[in-house]
Amino acid sequence: MNDETSKTPAGQGGDAPQKMLTPAARRALAEAEARRQNYRQKEAAMPKEIGGRGGKEPGRYGDWEVKGLTSDF
Repeated sequence: MNDETSKTPAGQGGDAPQKMLTPAARRALAEAEARRQNYRQKEAAMPKEIGGRGGKEPGRYGDWEVKGLTSDF
């Protein structure tokens, strides 16, 4: 039996060179980060739920879960 957990050798402190991104890729990453920040701001502005089920609202996926069973609307 082999004690190795991975076939790839471990790097020395993660000194791998970064892949160069195209301008379109950098723009897409910046837009995604802006959308994430906008979403977090909107989510923080919403009133906190008291006594709710916890977690994200399942209705946003178009279905509902009760006692572990999911049903579609």
